Amino acid sequence: MDVVVTGRNCEITDRFRAHAAEKLSKLEKHDHRIMRVHVEVDCEPNPRQYDQAVHLELTAYSKGPVIRAEAAAPDKMAALDLALDKMAAQMRKAADRRRVHRGRRAPVSVGRALADLPTADDAGTDTADDGPVERQVGPITVTGDGPLVVREKTHHATPMTLDQALYEMELVGHDFYLFVDKESERPSVVYRRRGYDYGVIALDLEETED
Repeated sequence: MDVVVTGRNCEITDRFRAHAAEKLSKLEKHDHRIMRVHVEVDCEPNPRQYDQAVHLELTAYSKGPVIRAEAAAPDKMAALDLALDKMAAQMRKAADRRRVHRGRRAPVSVGRALADLPTADDAGTDTADDGPVERQVGPITVTGDGPLVVREKTHHATPMTLDQALYEMELVGHDFYLFVDKESERPSVVYRRRGYDYGVIALDLEETED
């Protein structure tokens, strides 16, 4: 397994590279398919953020899905340990979820998931008489109270099964996962509920006539 370490705003010593390679080798016992791990270290020069002075992100590439974990700590060694613990926990949880899903439990259906969501009637019909207010946040005009989009990402989407989407959600450590359903070809979101319960929301792309 190759370990690549890069740094931003800080120097990466050979001692830290060797330490990271030794620590990360323990991940192979959780997933023997891992081929490379990228360690990105970003040092924050702001003295007010001492407890989070170092932000570290791990990205593991394997024959399966990409796995990510991140952490912040006062120094590189501590940040590495925290991120490593998170990644190992994600791998164990993903393995447990696959065993449970194959055996005893199944994700909540789309109908059941949507039944728990509030409807338009539940939300109420109160609206402001004066309409939304625009305000300037730096170079961006924000309508009403926001929210302000501060980060935007675009990912390549490969159609996958629901089981694979659940597995990848556990590996990245998120509470939801956006994917294209391989069977229905619909954009869908799987999200975590309680324990090993999951909900699924799918979009029905209806064609409209001009």
